[in-house]
Amino acid sequence: MRWSYTIARIGGTEVKVHLTFLLLLGWIGYYVWSAAGLAAALGYTLFFVVFFLCIVLHEFGHITMARRFGVRTPDVILLPIGGVARLERIPEAPRQELLVALAGPAVTVAIIVVLLAIALAAGESVAGILETARATTRAVANRGDLPEGVTFLVRLIVVNAAVLVFNLIPAFPLDGGRVLRALLAQRVGLARGTRIAGAIGQMFALVLGVAAFIWTQPLWLLVAFFIFLGAGSEASAMATRLAGQGLTVSQMMVTDFRTIPVFASLQQAVDLLLAGEQREFPVVDNLGRTEGVLTRDNLIRGLTRLGPGATVGQAMTSAAPTVPPTLAFHEALDRLRASGLPALPVVDANGALVGLLTRDNITDLLLVRGARR
Repeated sequence: MRWSYTIARIGGTEVKVHLTFLLLLGWIGYYVWSAAGLAAALGYTLFFVVFFLCIVLHEFGHITMARRFGVRTPDVILLPIGGVARLERIPEAPRQELLVALAGPAVTVAIIVVLLAIALAAGESVAGILETARATTRAVANRGDLPEGVTFLVRLIVVNAAVLVFNLIPAFPLDGGRVLRALLAQRVGLARGTRIAGAIGQMFALVLGVAAFIWTQPLWLLVAFFIFLGAGSEASAMATRLAGQGLTVSQMMVTDFRTIPVFASLQQAVDLLLAGEQREFPVVDNLGRTEGVLTRDNLIRGLTRLGPGATVGQAMTSAAPTVPPTLAFHEALDRLRASGLPALPVVDANGALVGLLTRDNITDLLLVRGARR
């Protein structure tokens, strides 16, 4: 089952929507429709769509600044708690990460200023907007009801301002947490700074989760859940990246492996699988050129659907990317993850198959390096 769907591609960055975001949007529409009718449901749905367009602009603030430092962003994904831009790597200098982290909130501030100018020109007052913000804050804290009769623009200003304040809380992986990590990295190094920022982020998530139970706030609980997972995964990913610093594919690949011909039968593949501990096999043609990868999952599916007499070429993953032996650790790991496969063939500049890059071998190598340290 797919959890995210690409809805646009802007400047080389895919804009994706997570399934949970679509479910939240549907739930809001249904809830408002059942309580106030179709017109109100359409109005609230439109509001949330426009609000998340503001979130996309916020994320492209991060993306634009990252590009100034040579960092690409493959995708940005919309979640119920906001947007997450996936940078291909952390900027090299802590000052660069600081600027990237602050670029998103700077865009949100610009959006608020523009909306405020339009609202004032349309006859709204600063005092009225501030009162709406205070009433909304009390409602979120279960100390009152949401204000009635608020215009579209004022509601959009208040929600963007609330997100700005929340996002600047120094809890990783929020923008405030990334600012904290950048400042810590200048003093204690990137690895320790990430661990500290990640721990603070998870502590904040736990406090928010407890508050959600006390005040019966399901949305707070959802936000706390995403922050807790995000802080842990970010810290883990950074630890992995730092552990593999300086490595290339040639130092991580398996060199003692078996290949399988593209015209071999699946029964022959079964015999090869059971004869040893290798679980993924590069598939080659008669000239030894790589045609794809046969994984254990490929093999099981092929046996179920096609039978043992079918060929390996019918069951393999033919679009499997290859990696060169000179590729750096973090790029190789990103390609392996993006492929969704447990292994990728390693092919040199002459097109010769020289190794197999597997997740298991990378994990073993990092464990050994960690133990030696």
